Amino acid sequence: MPPRRRTDPAVGRAALTAWRADPTSAADRRTAVRFTLEELAEVAPGNSVEVRVPPDGAVQAVAGPRHTRGTPPNVVETDPQTWLALVTGALTWHDALDAGRVRASGERADLTAWLPLQAARVR
Repeated sequence: MPPRRRTDPAVGRAALTAWRADPTSAADRRTAVRFTLEELAEVAPGNSVEVRVPPDGAVQAVAGPRHTRGTPPNVVETDPQTWLALVTGALTWHDALDAGRVRASGERADLTAWLPLQAARVR
């Protein structure tokens, strides 16, 4: 079962729209990151990959073996601007990896099957 949402989807989509208009707004960026991390956990439920977007949030997602202690074997980490570019489709997973904008370790740490997120598309 995916974690309970803390960000109302309407508020999250509004934050994404505001971030697109002004990527320098920290409050909108933070809300957009948290919303999209929650969305990833919903569309890719599980606990085998930890996705970290410091300082705005982290989530466990993707089906597979559950991780409970220490450093997870499957980790994705990136900055907020890169994460939002990935979830909105402005940047591809492979381009982000090639440019060193995403650090991904572990055999399940490839998020191409879920990115970009449908919830992050322009409506």
